[in-house]
Amino acid sequence: MPRLALATATFVAASLPTPAVAALPEPVKAMIDAAIASGNKPDVLAVVKIAKATNPDDLAEINALMSDYNARLAEQAKAALREKQEAGLFENWKGQGELGGFRSTGNTRNLGVSGGLKLVKDAVKWRLNFQTRADYERNKGKTTRDQLSATIEPNYKFGKSLYAYGLAQFERDRLQGFSARYTLSGGLGYELVKTKDLRLAVKAGPAIRITDFAAGDSKSSLAALIGLDLDWKISDNLKFSQDTGGTYASDAQGFTSASAVIDSDNISFAATSAFDAKLFGALSARFSYTIEHETNPPVGRIKTDTLSRATLVYDF
Repeated sequence: MPRLALATATFVAASLPTPAVAALPEPVKAMIDAAIASGNKPDVLAVVKIAKATNPDDLAEINALMSDYNARLAEQAKAALREKQEAGLFENWKGQGELGGFRSTGNTRNLGVSGGLKLVKDAVKWRLNFQTRADYERNKGKTTRDQLSATIEPNYKFGKSLYAYGLAQFERDRLQGFSARYTLSGGLGYELVKTKDLRLAVKAGPAIRITDFAAGDSKSSLAALIGLDLDWKISDNLKFSQDTGGTYASDAQGFTSASAVIDSDNISFAATSAFDAKLFGALSARFSYTIEHETNPPVGRIKTDTLSRATLVYDF
């Protein structure tokens, strides 16, 4: 009899209809899919949080959607890492081209033409930066500013924040008294802050400076270099950057953009602040302000020069 009763109960239970499992409402699923398609992870997390709170019976399906999303993100990250590792020397470069005008105050009060180029190649363990700038102006038929600088800086990454840098820089400014100046430096850098919208990095190290003066003589000296870089994405259409650096040396003949030279007789300092406003596509408008200051300038020069630039920037 017990066996017959158990069999009867099993038959009855099998005959009963299986309760339907509630499916995630289609509007909620469409909302999650739309957030995932946007590619914005904070939006995805916010939508999923609301979906879980309003649909507690569908947590399993929501978690499954998130698992698929996280798996795709992980695969994309692996693909990007493989691309960086396998990229050749002429691949994965990003850059900016800049062209416009400037107004100077200080030793000259004129309008001029300004242009620049920046290139960056970012790999898994190393990064290569290159930039060049030229400023040119004339007043009453005479050239009153003719500056040219070019810098190449390779970085080797020890981890997420710490890196080693090397730097080679060439400058020319005959009106400031030198036909060529070379700076070689190497040291350590550290990214104090690195998020999607904000990056703050500092670096420091020893340096060698060689200056060829316009009069024909030359001078070399040991130095130390320090630098600070700040990039802040205020919004999708507005960015701010601050480039400040320093070179401490035994000579103070002239000075360069974003650098300071300090000795017992003179301190030279320069810093550039810039706002980039996106116009359309890869084109932006840049407004920048540079201060160059010397506490004890050469005879005939005043202490502070400024450059106000308005340029168009193309990202590629």
